[in-house]
Amino acid sequence: MPSSVNSQFKKVIIAVGGGIAAYKVCELVSTLFKSGVEVRVILTDSAQNFVNPLTFSTLSRHQAYTDKDFWQPIYSRPLHIELGEWADLIVIAPLTANTLAKLAYGMADNLLTNTVLASTCPVLLAPAMNTDMWEQVAVQRNWQQLLTDNRFYGMQTVSGLLACDRVGAGRMAEPEEIFVYIQSLLHTQGKRDLTGKRVLISAGGTREYLDPVRFIGNPSTGKMGLALAQAALHRGAEVTLVHCPASWQVPQGVTAISVVSAAEMQQVMLEQLANADVIIMSAAVADVKPRDYSSEKLPKRSLPESLPLAPVTDIVAELGKIKQPQQLLIGFAAQTGDIITPAKEKLQRKKLDAIVANPIDKVGSGFGSENNQAVLIDKAGNEREIPHCSKLEMAHYLFDFVV
Repeated sequence: MPSSVNSQFKKVIIAVGGGIAAYKVCELVSTLFKSGVEVRVILTDSAQNFVNPLTFSTLSRHQAYTDKDFWQPIYSRPLHIELGEWADLIVIAPLTANTLAKLAYGMADNLLTNTVLASTCPVLLAPAMNTDMWEQVAVQRNWQQLLTDNRFYGMQTVSGLLACDRVGAGRMAEPEEIFVYIQSLLHTQGKRDLTGKRVLISAGGTREYLDPVRFIGNPSTGKMGLALAQAALHRGAEVTLVHCPASWQVPQGVTAISVVSAAEMQQVMLEQLANADVIIMSAAVADVKPRDYSSEKLPKRSLPESLPLAPVTDIVAELGKIKQPQQLLIGFAAQTGDIITPAKEKLQRKKLDAIVANPIDKVGSGFGSENNQAVLIDKAGNEREIPHCSKLEMAHYLFDFVV
């Protein structure tokens, strides 16, 4: 899972509803605690049929609260008021049809719903239920109604095999995906400053093939582009991710276009450019390719001792020539040694609005790592140094810088 949350806002209530997906929330609570987040857990009465409060108390290193605590006069102030004022974020997972209906109509008959009403922080919802239940007109009406309140952030359900043996929509989002969304909300404090914006992102390393099994490539895994897509999505943007072959899953809600070569990426980026407000070229695009391509695998004895190369079109430079004044074009400069001088030169030469200069010779940063560090530079000469942090945090720092 992603690395620690460094935001000063890191007090999270995990409210557990009565569904079989409650067992997955144990992993989420454990991960949050390990990342440095203070966690308080609330369980509904029905949730306790699936996971014992002691389990969550152990994982969070703090008492897990139930309705029995709610109705006991052992606290100096009402428990739901204390918890509501304490929290920077409330996460309800799994969100059941019953709790959804209560929240949609402002009902408060247990500790969970009272705490939500007694708070002002963002609320992240991760629903889980049988497909037929999820698709009911009344449930979808409640879901859409609740999401009209800017406090509430909804995660899409996942299609797959459910505990009832039905295959369809209704599975709760996986703990890792929920954790990433929590990281975003703790950083932004619920800001949706990219709402209405269309963000186009390239990610990963292109492959330039010599024959069907051999290619010129680079170590890029596309994790930085993935983090940018997640951050933009969580801030309200409509996101298109043009990505090279990768081992990770594209987040739900992101439009993904898969490419392999620089030529394919160039074609897609040019096709998508007119519809984008923000364009971020985080992909590691090849500079050269084999001059000749063989449609059949070359025998080892036929491999050339000296490989003739041909140049590859500079995609970000091409975008810089034709982008409109109202569009933001952001590039990346992965460097060793002095990262500032070549980044500034690239910023000007390729007509970028901003550039991310990041060192790839620092331990725990760059290609393939979960973390990164960089200096952000805009065309006005403003600079911001970002210390070693997760790539998701880096993505948010970039959006903070340019938005």
